[in-house]
Amino acid sequence: MKTDGAGPPATPDARAADDVVPELLERARLWLNEDPDADTRAELEALLTRPEGPALAELQDRFSGLLTFGTAGLRGALAAGPNRMNRAVVIRTSAALATFLNRHAGRTAVVGYDARHKSDVFARDTAAVLAGAGIRTLLLPRPLPTPVLAFAVRHLGLDAGVMVTASHNPRQDNGYKVYLAPGSQLNSPADAEITHLMGEVGPLASVPKKESWRVLGEEVVEAYLKRVAALPSPDSPRDLAIAYTPLHGVGRDVLLAALKRAGFAAPQVVAAQGDPDPDFPTVAFPNPEEPGAMDLALQLAAEQGSDIVLAHDPDADRCAVACGGRVLRGDEVGALLAIHLLRRDPLREGTFATSIVSSMLLARIAQAHDVPYAETLTGFKWIARVDGLRFGYEEALGYCVDPDAVLDKDGIAAALLVAELAASLKADGRTLLDLLDEIAREYGVHATDQLTVRCADPADLQTLMRGLRSAPPSTLGGRSVQSAEDLSRGLGGLPATDALRYRMQGGARVIVRPSGTEPKLKVYLEVVVPVQDGDVSSARRAGRVELEELKRDVSRAVGLT
Repeated sequence: MKTDGAGPPATPDARAADDVVPELLERARLWLNEDPDADTRAELEALLTRPEGPALAELQDRFSGLLTFGTAGLRGALAAGPNRMNRAVVIRTSAALATFLNRHAGRTAVVGYDARHKSDVFARDTAAVLAGAGIRTLLLPRPLPTPVLAFAVRHLGLDAGVMVTASHNPRQDNGYKVYLAPGSQLNSPADAEITHLMGEVGPLASVPKKESWRVLGEEVVEAYLKRVAALPSPDSPRDLAIAYTPLHGVGRDVLLAALKRAGFAAPQVVAAQGDPDPDFPTVAFPNPEEPGAMDLALQLAAEQGSDIVLAHDPDADRCAVACGGRVLRGDEVGALLAIHLLRRDPLREGTFATSIVSSMLLARIAQAHDVPYAETLTGFKWIARVDGLRFGYEEALGYCVDPDAVLDKDGIAAALLVAELAASLKADGRTLLDLLDEIAREYGVHATDQLTVRCADPADLQTLMRGLRSAPPSTLGGRSVQSAEDLSRGLGGLPATDALRYRMQGGARVIVRPSGTEPKLKVYLEVVVPVQDGDVSSARRAGRVELEELKRDVSRAVGLT
């Protein structure tokens, strides 16, 4: 470090203060002057009181860029600044969306929201801005699952929808998800156009707002319930004991109403997690994929002798399933639903689709049943684009089982079909686990797992990806790497995406990509083990051993060990 010989070397903070701090503080003060929220104004004022050390680093992060549309819309921590979720960001985003809709002859929209902190406030801001731009705007009547919002766009024939939710993100986050006709999530190139328009929004005071938006009654919820309750065949069995948790989210009342209308007995609900609570007090992360998140539901199922456990994330677009005390992986539930739909309606046409990070098992099932199959990039905004979609799923507990009604993942609808399948198997003296064994005997054990690397600084994600690109591994899990594909080049007919895919001997596969919703690197592992002499248990044990070997090698490759 250079010095001028007249004192100690300049610290990084001092150099930052000389170069960028005055401009940073000016931007923060300008933001403060037009921030419409007393809560975020107060916490930003506190940072500006002593803009040094951790406070300065926090300001730099908040004002280093803009929240951008990722895999599932905007998501960020609730706080002041353009790189956080707050009323100012919501108003600017809504103004940009309104301009986009007016440019493309969009005249109608619906807004929904979950029960997270500020969700109702953000929803009203969104409705007021859209209405102020001349968009006929409807607001859902209360906090409701995301699938109800997606259904409303399609059912009411609207041009757009906005769902205020951070889905399964940590408690400090919120988000803003956009749907365009015919009810699918915002995708390219519309996302880039709206992002550009966000930069053209002037002072917040200049954004027109009107209170002419209308709150819908319960009719749209009734229409949704009628649709999902009709998904199970009327003559299929209904004898099933269910334990359920909404993980402090908004799924409980809608699911219970749907199950009742479909003829199932009311499930036992985890009392401590039944009511919506934006603080999610019983879980570290409100995501049923996270270790421990379903422990209370599993305990309840054991006490009550339940046949299955169902769980939703806070906005109920994802559905987790457990049976026999074991939480099923998303890929397992995807395979179960695929087999169920194919056997129940063997003559129905349509494409079965999943994403590149999900198991290869669905491709084998589709091939064996001679039905079209498609593979897409990560996220339902891509799966929804598949022509003639009949069933789409993603390993992260997302299932689209009724695309004519909800062209997105729908945890409520998926739960109804899982219940139908489990009840049908129970009538034959079998369980979901028995059907999984049957699938394994026919297609081999497709053992999957994940490795997650959380990063405090999003820039660290790109550092990890650059390291893998510059020095790809030659072996993983004791298998030689047969191909190392950089999907940022748009391989295999897929659009370019920031991901790496390694294929190994014997059908094993590893995919590495930065998360589109949180600052973490996600690694997807899969090995395929043939079942010898019908011995599924031995094949599963072998798969677990191979996955652990693969996980150790991948951990070393990304620098974790």
